[in-house]
Amino acid sequence: MAQRMALYLQDKHDISYEIEIAKYAEEKGFSEIWQADTRLARDCVVMMSALLTATSRIRIGSGVLPIYTRNPAVIAATWSTMWELAGLTPEGESRVMLGLGAWWEPIAGRVGADRRKPLTAMRENIEAIRQLFTMEEVSYEGEFVHLDRVRLDVAYGDTGPRHIPIYIGATGPKMLELSGEICDGPVLNYVVSTDYIRDAVHRVETGGARAGKSLADIDRPELLACALSDDDPAGAILTGKSLVAYYLGTEPHIMKASGADPELVERVQEIVGWPATEDDYRKAAHLIPDELVRRLMAVGTTAECRDKVAQYIDAGVTCPILYPLMPDIRPVVDAFSDWTP
Repeated sequence: MAQRMALYLQDKHDISYEIEIAKYAEEKGFSEIWQADTRLARDCVVMMSALLTATSRIRIGSGVLPIYTRNPAVIAATWSTMWELAGLTPEGESRVMLGLGAWWEPIAGRVGADRRKPLTAMRENIEAIRQLFTMEEVSYEGEFVHLDRVRLDVAYGDTGPRHIPIYIGATGPKMLELSGEICDGPVLNYVVSTDYIRDAVHRVETGGARAGKSLADIDRPELLACALSDDDPAGAILTGKSLVAYYLGTEPHIMKASGADPELVERVQEIVGWPATEDDYRKAAHLIPDELVRRLMAVGTTAECRDKVAQYIDAGVTCPILYPLMPDIRPVVDAFSDWTP
C-alpha cells in the first residue's frame, strides 16, 4: 500500500498555481494538503476555502491557525462552514481538518496578542471547540475561554455533529504531550532532525497515555521541507540552506528544536531579523553547513529526498507533509506519488 502523503502550501507560490497544484496532487493520489496561516502573508481560511472548492476528494487542513486571532466560537463556526462547503471524502470522513497553534514571537507581541500560558489557552480552546462541534449548546468558563449558552446557529441545512479532526502544531515537550492527550494528534514541525522526531513521538505517546490512548490511536503528520532537483542537486541544497537560515534567524522555538550550534544561530541572526526578506535568507545561506541542511530536511536528488523522508517515517511520522521549496512543485508530487518507503 502506498505511503500516505501530503503537501504543505505557504506563500512561496502564486495562489492560482497552488490551486492547480492541489488539483494535480489529488489526481496523483496525495491524501491531504495543509495550508499555512503564515506570518501576516496569507490567511489559511481564505486559502482552504479556495482549495476545497477546486477539489473533490483531498483533505485540507490549517497548518496552523493561531488561537489568539479568533475566539473558539468563531473558529468552530468557520470550520463548520468549510465542512459544509467541502462535503465528505469517499470514505465518509471530513475533508476539513483543524490545526491550531500558539503562535510565536515577535509577531504575537507586535500585534498585541496576550500570548501567556499557551498550554492552558490551547486546552481550553480545543475543549470548547470540540463541544461546539457536537452542535449542542455549550457553556464553558475557563481562564481564557468564556462561553455562555453558545451553539453553532445553523438554522438551515445539516444540524448534525461535525466530526472534524483537531490537531496542535506542537514543538515544545509539554505542547507535544498535550497534543497526544486531547486531540487527534500533533502537526509536528519542520527544520528538525529525526532524533528530535523520535523524542517528540515519545512525548506524544506519554500524553496519549494520560487519556488512555496508545500511540497507534494518535495521528502524527509532520511538516517536512523538500528541495528536489535531479538536474541541479547542489542548487537544491542551497535553496534548503536559505530556509534553515530563515528559521534560525526568526523563530526561536524551531531554532531550539533544530539542535543547531548556538554560535551559528547568533551569526545568522546578525543577518536575518523579522520581518526578513528573501535577500536576507540568501545572504545567510552561505553560513549553513551542508551537514546541517541534510540533517533537517529532504534535499538533493529524488533518491536522496526519498531516503530522507523514509527516515522521518521510520522515526514515527505517519504522514509526511512535504513543503516544496522549488518554483515547480510537480517533481515533488511525481516523486512521492504511489511511493512505498
